Amino acid sequence: MKIYETAMTPSCKRVSIFLKELGVEVDRIALNVREGDNLQPAFSSKSVNGKVPLLELDDGTTICESVAICRYFDEAVENDLALFGRTAVEKAKVEMWHRVVEFQGLYAAFQAFRNITAIYSDRENCVAEWGQESKERVGAFLPLLDKQLAESPYVVSDRFTIVDITAFIFVNFAINGLAFSVLEQYPNIARWFETVAARPAFQ
Repeated sequence: MKIYETAMTPSCKRVSIFLKELGVEVDRIALNVREGDNLQPAFSSKSVNGKVPLLELDDGTTICESVAICRYFDEAVENDLALFGRTAVEKAKVEMWHRVVEFQGLYAAFQAFRNITAIYSDRENCVAEWGQESKERVGAFLPLLDKQLAESPYVVSDRFTIVDITAFIFVNFAINGLAFSVLEQYPNIARWFETVAARPAFQ
């Protein structure tokens, strides 16, 4: 099997960190999305959404969307990490917080960056005003995340889950991609961020 990726992108980082947590090695094929490698017929014929990452199994089955890829490996590889949760309640809370962090945090950050910088203006309509609105939404979400992390060591509970991977990528993107002073303004996020950053899979 192999994974098509642009290693620097947040979605590809999520899969890479998840696999490191599981201790899984998978062959990688590097694509340059800025140059449009993912738009070529050879790749788009394999991918439903035309984006990276894309997992291709030995039988030719392909899976796109980073969380779907993570779910595949969580089920396919024997492990006791329960990164998607253990009990029915915990699984539901993982799903709940994962969607919250993705839609209110990471997705808004993507929209802010792409529309403000117009980095992909050669293939999508970039609206600067929507970029600024999205950035404001990122700013509005950070206090909610900080409040949650005041109540538990990790985003969902006292255990590390996939939500922490996604939230870490979001916070890192907010800092480096959107110039938010997250660690200076939000002490609970800063404490959690330092803890997560020290995990071997994040090195």
